[in-house]
Amino acid sequence: MLTIAIGISLAFFGAAFLLNLFKLIRGPTPMDRVLAVDTTYVNGVAIVVILGIALDTWLLFEVAVLIAMLGFVSTVAFSMYMLRGDILE
Repeated sequence: MLTIAIGISLAFFGAAFLLNLFKLIRGPTPMDRVLAVDTTYVNGVAIVVILGIALDTWLLFEVAVLIAMLGFVSTVAFSMYMLRGDILE
């Protein structure tokens, strides 16, 4: 049962990841692209966590935390750049 659930969830998160990449490439506004990057990081974290469960390894959970931290910092940096024109004050 767990194997089936992992396969289905990987398929759905993989499809969401691809749709986010499409939005990243064809986003009509730069803010849409920033949101696409943010949701791509969230989907990437979910995929890594599911693979960690499937492969039964703790290393992938640490990788997921690192990806989440980088995603947060990059989203804040992109947002500050879009609002102010620079990242540092």
